[in-house]
Amino acid sequence: METIYGNLQGLKSSQLKQLERLYHQRLPGDRITTAEFAQRLGAISAEINQPVCTYINRRGQVIRVGVGTPRQTQIPPLELPRYGAERLSGIRCIATQQKSEPPGEADLTAMAIQRLDALVSLTFTEEGFERRGGGATGYIKATYLAHLLPHAGEKHELNGQAAWTVSSPMSLDLLSKQDFLELVENLEAEFQREFVAQDVDLDHDRVLIVGLQTDNLKPQEFQNILDELARLVNTAGGEVLQTIKQKRSRLHPQTVVGEGKVQEIALSAQTLGANLIVFDRDLSPGQVRNLETQIGVRVVDRTEVILDIFAQRAQSGAGKLQVELAQLEYMLPRLTGRGQAMSRLGGGIGTRGPGETKLETERRAIQRRIARLQQEVNQLQAHRSRLRQNRQHKEVPSVALVGYTNAGKSTLLNTLTNAQVYTADQLFATLDPTTRRLMIPNADTGEQMAIVLTDTVGFIHELPPALMDAFRATLEEVTEADALLHLVDLSHPAWQSQIRSVMAILSEMPITPGPALIAFNKIDQVDSDTLALAQEEFPQAVFISASDRLGLETLRQRLALLVNYALVHH
Repeated sequence: METIYGNLQGLKSSQLKQLERLYHQRLPGDRITTAEFAQRLGAISAEINQPVCTYINRRGQVIRVGVGTPRQTQIPPLELPRYGAERLSGIRCIATQQKSEPPGEADLTAMAIQRLDALVSLTFTEEGFERRGGGATGYIKATYLAHLLPHAGEKHELNGQAAWTVSSPMSLDLLSKQDFLELVENLEAEFQREFVAQDVDLDHDRVLIVGLQTDNLKPQEFQNILDELARLVNTAGGEVLQTIKQKRSRLHPQTVVGEGKVQEIALSAQTLGANLIVFDRDLSPGQVRNLETQIGVRVVDRTEVILDIFAQRAQSGAGKLQVELAQLEYMLPRLTGRGQAMSRLGGGIGTRGPGETKLETERRAIQRRIARLQQEVNQLQAHRSRLRQNRQHKEVPSVALVGYTNAGKSTLLNTLTNAQVYTADQLFATLDPTTRRLMIPNADTGEQMAIVLTDTVGFIHELPPALMDAFRATLEEVTEADALLHLVDLSHPAWQSQIRSVMAILSEMPITPGPALIAFNKIDQVDSDTLALAQEEFPQAVFISASDRLGLETLRQRLALLVNYALVHH
């Protein structure tokens, strides 16, 4: 028995049989449809008093029959052939509709999401769907032919023009004489030309960012989150094509955003040639599955992008170990149902990792790997602990350099100690802690004394718990230090909320970190109003520019006072 999709409620078995027989029809390869096939479709549609859709491949075989509109009967994106932005799917839809008018936006959107070769709408004579004695003849009044347009993404984006074209009403006779193969070949040649002209690089991720603004978020906070996410995607090697926003009082439990917005994302992904959707919040395994099924493109959340950056950045054995542990612990509950999507669409952000374990590997193997990595991280912690004890025996005070990612911590370490730590205007440029000796004036005697300064991994707004756990060995450098130097990028528009994020993460540490000195960096890039505001809010802070070597002597003196205070109150 062939499957009939859509709304089958109230259909008699004889009517279902008529629908099933449509699967045995074969159309000539070079024709969109034939008059006989269209009239037969019209007759069944009139009999059941509902629209009927048939999906036909380029060999003329009917591959799907559905009761309902093209929107209600569309093929799930993951079941469609994936040829890329320069090709169509090789499937056309011939649909009946009750109203004598062109196809509506919902049906045209469904056509675009599926990248159908064409959508044919068959409309009826004035009697509508009332069965007449004349049998199957005379049902079809007018037909409409719709297909996608090249440059669709650009038009859809820039000036609101539709991503498709719909013909004027034409007779069934005229439609059935159209050369279908010529139409499709010409269209695909144009898509190919546009694809080449855009110089599309298939090796990197073409990303749509999706943001949801709930009632508890102020517009500026929401914008800061989206801007930061775009920077994260760029740092991970992706290209942001578009940001799609929605405002809702609370998130949709199944898909985060509403149903209409999911359709909009799917359409944008098709028209812009996106191969990855990144959400601005953590997604549950069920939400990822629902979204991937409806959009047909890989979906990841903010945590996965951060994990991916860490996977690319980790240099030391310890760093790689901890990244792999974080990735596996994060991916384990998300494996179910992900296999098909990952094997089809694999590669890119969220699929990289320094370990050899493939994320589709069965659960038990991953759990064994996690247990082994956990053991190694524990050994690593013990090793770091011994190193710290040695330093403490020698009574060398330690200061941990903390702060939001890209605040300039590595640049400051290099400037103060001539270290050769990699620096870049990127998020998470530093992953592995680097410790260097620094000479500062003793606050009591004025003579030079040695301290060790440790550069730590940058913090970020709502640091993913998976990373907090995996990086506890690194973050112990923070809790074990005698004092903290909290570096803030004063040139960043969200510097105040970045301070709050760092403070929040420090307050969650298992051991309360030592006293902290706030140093505002990049003062060479700041206007006088911002400087005055920071001085007013944080009168004890130091103001420096690590790259321009401004305020460093004051910083050394204030570090000496900080260390002295920490040792006295230890």
